[in-house]
Amino acid sequence: MAPKVFLTGGTGYIGGSVLHTLVTAHPEYDITVLLRKTPDAFTSTYPNIKIVKGDYDSADILSEQASKADIVVHNGDSDHEPSLNALIAGLVKKSTPAHLLHLSGTGIVSDWSSPDYLGTLNPKVWSDLDDLPSISSLPDHALHRNTEKILFKTATEHGDKLKLAIMCPPDIYGKGTGLGKTSSVFAPMFIRDLRTSGNRPFFYREGTNTRSWVHISDLMQVYLKVVEAAVSRDENFGWNKEGYYFAGTQEHSHLAVARTIGSILKKHGVIEEGELVQVTLEQIDETAKHPRFPQLGRYLYASNSRTRPKRAQELFGYTARAPGLLESLEEDVLAALERS
Repeated sequence: MAPKVFLTGGTGYIGGSVLHTLVTAHPEYDITVLLRKTPDAFTSTYPNIKIVKGDYDSADILSEQASKADIVVHNGDSDHEPSLNALIAGLVKKSTPAHLLHLSGTGIVSDWSSPDYLGTLNPKVWSDLDDLPSISSLPDHALHRNTEKILFKTATEHGDKLKLAIMCPPDIYGKGTGLGKTSSVFAPMFIRDLRTSGNRPFFYREGTNTRSWVHISDLMQVYLKVVEAAVSRDENFGWNKEGYYFAGTQEHSHLAVARTIGSILKKHGVIEEGELVQVTLEQIDETAKHPRFPQLGRYLYASNSRTRPKRAQELFGYTARAPGLLESLEEDVLAALERS
């Protein structure tokens, strides 16, 4: 019998790419997706995919669909507790073991909340094997900590019947393969926020703050392998307290990324001056404001988040296949300009 997969966030940048990856690699899977709105080409592109109307606040629908699934792949809002709780409630009702993949992110290990390393290189590099005790006990203000606490608690209480995997990608680049959002996040936001620095690429302090990156297609390698392990019920794979997956394939300083974007924008006549300008922390705080995260600018442009995907490397030899970030940024920048 074909495995039953329930997927949320199927029109998002990550979720849409996960859906396309699973359908392409395993057309035999019985996949149901949660959609608030159905893209025009969705049913013609994915004629065998079942659609359930709803959103992350549709608790009853989420719980019911989870109770029918062998595997749930939860994408989208990584911090939305009600949707996660509803899915878990449905999964633990099942008489047979089930699997849940939940999208988190390496923002959880970002040092944005402390002034110590803002704009400078933090020597700490996080491993999804060696640092799990520290990751599972991070302070509550850490990004995504609210939902990861739920997952760690669930692993302790229901680990016999529910196998969990926390998917924790870093910054992502490249064009997604789904039918909804296909663009990355960083380049469009940085281009938008150039206004705070006189329409010039900017950095804070030394600009050596460094973050890990992954191409969307390389991230899909990890998703595919974890879903396949769930389908085969591979108990030796990493699940529950060992089910934590970083996916970064490279790291770059903010200075290098900002300089590359500035050169691309100047090349295409978008800005007159491509040289970088140093800005104050107050200017950083004026960028990228978000009602749920007032210091988003510090996270995006001044923090460090350095990770290594040791678990995926050890389990299935994970390595980068896609071109590197700096070689690929022009595609992301041009896509952002087309939409602006």
